[in-house]
Amino acid sequence: MIIPPPPPVSPRRVAALAVAVCLLVAGCSASGDTSDSGTASAGKAGGSGLRIALITHAPEGDTFWDLVRKGAETAAAKDGIQLSYAGDPDAAGQAELVRDAVRDKVDGIAVTLAKPQAMRGPIAAAEAAGIPVVGLNSGIDSWQSGGLLEFFGQDESVAGRAVGDKLDGLKVKHALCVIHERGNVALEARCAGVKKTFGGETENLYVDGTDTKAVAAVITSQLRQDPTVDEVVTNGAQFALTAVASVKDAGSKARVATFDIDKDLVKAVKSGAVQFAVDQQPYLQGYLAVDSLWLYRTNGNVSGGGVSPVLTGPAFVTKANVDAVAKFAAQGTR
Repeated sequence: MIIPPPPPVSPRRVAALAVAVCLLVAGCSASGDTSDSGTASAGKAGGSGLRIALITHAPEGDTFWDLVRKGAETAAAKDGIQLSYAGDPDAAGQAELVRDAVRDKVDGIAVTLAKPQAMRGPIAAAEAAGIPVVGLNSGIDSWQSGGLLEFFGQDESVAGRAVGDKLDGLKVKHALCVIHERGNVALEARCAGVKKTFGGETENLYVDGTDTKAVAAVITSQLRQDPTVDEVVTNGAQFALTAVASVKDAGSKARVATFDIDKDLVKAVKSGAVQFAVDQQPYLQGYLAVDSLWLYRTNGNVSGGGVSPVLTGPAFVTKANVDAVAKFAAQGTR
């Protein structure tokens, strides 16, 4: 992959963008603001003057993505960047958000590739406009072919295989792997990884992650129908907590484990309600993605040399080590 030199940022453009930031962010403060449209801005007076767009496949109200966003905003405040954030779980909607950022002539874009094919056209448009694009969280197998400069995240297949090994060590016999979004390459890769290394039976269970009551009902029904299931593996902290309630409602003896954490999930691991969690460090993903664009635009740096992803996980959080994570989870950064 040939890495193009970063487009220059002229003093005139920096000055113009700094003025724009002052007009948009009252008092030119570094605290940032959030509008009703779902976008967020962060920056500081006298900063780089760069405008960066972070565009994800996140649904509204997902605590995992709050951590990604928080990390991105921290990096933006440090680097003096005007950051805009938007998310849409619909692939076409996310693609249009990327096109909007290109039309807005931002200085860089960070994007998730949950459904890589849908992002190819918008990313190509960004490249044609001279806008650098980096990937985060989803799409570790697609970022290079998709034309991205860098990628920050977890190898989901590796994480899944590690979970499979963990289940073997716990003497699990029959696991449900709950997928809350059909077609999401990261979730499919996780469950495929579990199946590859787990010596017992693995069964994928598809649910609608936008409807918590429906998720609970489907898991409960499955556990009642098949009492041999002794482990429920979810792909998100909130789904793990739902699964804990479903196990109880079904009168099942199954245990619960999950990918991803938040402060409530950390408490559940500490209490023993959830056996373990796989942490891919979403705060770090958001932080590195935004900071990398600043480094590229100001110093020509490319993390991983454009050929290797920067891995942020996986790491297991168990009852034995949860206290080391809990203090950061409480402050909203893990």
